[in-house]
Amino acid sequence: MRSEEKVRARQRRHQRVRRKISGTASRPRLSVYRSLRHVYAQLIDDEVGKTLASASSLDQEVASGNIQTAMAVGRCLAERAKEIQINRVVFDRGGYLYHGCVKALADAVREGGLSF
Repeated sequence: MRSEEKVRARQRRHQRVRRKISGTASRPRLSVYRSLRHVYAQLIDDEVGKTLASASSLDQEVASGNIQTAMAVGRCLAERAKEIQINRVVFDRGGYLYHGCVKALADAVREGGLSF
């Protein structure tokens, strides 16, 4: 599969999932974005259109683009969510396969005390 086709396939998967899920203030959407070098995660209240908390590999002092980085981002986001009294989220993997960095981030968020 060529890279343009992969990108279009991911975008189609993401749009299909976004039609079905949305976040609220009590249970925000945990959105994951993965670039070639960095991993980003946000807690979003879709009713208001506001980001409640975010974390990325740009914030961390670890090597970027690997599973350890994703775990560090997940732990950081879980800590920030606990500060604003959020315990439950809806997971939005952004059309990415639940594998590698996305899975590591999700596991770290769960270990940090959030449930989804």
